[in-house]
Amino acid sequence: MALKSTIFKAQLALADIDHGYYADHSFTIARHPSETDERMMIRLAALAINAHKLQTVCNGNGTLGFGGGLSTPDEADVVLRDYTSRPRVWIEVGQPEDKPIAKACGLADEVIVYPFSSSADIWWRSIEGKLVRLSNLSVWRIDAQASQALAQLAQRTMQLQATVHEGVLCVVDGSHSVDIEPVRLK
Repeated sequence: MALKSTIFKAQLALADIDHGYYADHSFTIARHPSETDERMMIRLAALAINAHKLQTVCNGNGTLGFGGGLSTPDEADVVLRDYTSRPRVWIEVGQPEDKPIAKACGLADEVIVYPFSSSADIWWRSIEGKLVRLSNLSVWRIDAQASQALAQLAQRTMQLQATVHEGVLCVVDGSHSVDIEPVRLK
């Protein structure tokens, strides 16, 4: 019998000071049995960092949410779709291979990858030459210690506050705080 996804509920109060975006979001997150809390929380952080694009890219006429995750490799981990359902921003977390990234660059206006493990720099050096020509791709490394600290905030039901200020995402669960400062690789 196949294992089922674990369902998480997240209430996210977001204040993106850098972009003037303030909103409350409610999400149901299905964590694949092989997905770690760390990866799931990085998906949530990536969504928070890019939520302002609902306004700046789609003028409020779009949907921002989680893709199928590990169970559906042809979908983004996080995706912003415009009112026609066309993917405008495609976000991947982890260390994907070059071919799926190139395919995503052909489908969406913007593709963002957030590698987060201690081996992220090694992954990037091995794949960078294959991705240099993709003008709509950006890659932002998240510090491994910060991503591990973020994983500690994972609960089946989460009430989170997130603030983006000067490029740093601060996530607070009421008693703990984690700062995420993505570093641009491409």
